[in-house]
Amino acid sequence: MASTRAAEVAEVLWELKRAGKVATYTAIARRAGFSAGANGRAMKACLKTIRRDWPHLQWWRAISDDKTVKAGGEQEGHLKEIGIEPSGDPQDGRASLIVEDEAVMNWEAAEETEAAELG
Repeated sequence: MASTRAAEVAEVLWELKRAGKVATYTAIARRAGFSAGANGRAMKACLKTIRRDWPHLQWWRAISDDKTVKAGGEQEGHLKEIGIEPSGDPQDGRASLIVEDEAVMNWEAAEETEAAELG
C-alpha cells in the first residue's frame, strides 16, 4: 500500500504532466506538504513507491534540487524527449541539466494567474 506522502506526490506529478513541466524535489515536497529530506531522501522514497504502484505517472518530471540526473539513465532519456538536455560531460556519473525557466513549474505564478482570471 502506498504511503500518504507518495499519494500526495503522485497528485503533484499529475499536475506537472498536465502543465508539461518539471519541478525540483523540494518544490514538489512543499506542494505535497512535507520536507524533501536530506539530499532529497524523502522524495526519493516517494518516487520509488510511485514507480512501483503507479508506473504510468511521469516520475521523471521530479528532478533533484541540483538539477542533475544519472548520466545515460532512464530519467535523462525522458527529459531529452521533452527538450531538457544535459550540459557538458558528466561528472561522477551525474549529468547536469539545462533547464529553461519556462520548463520549471512555478505554482505561485500559476495561482496568481488563475486568481486574476477568476477575479
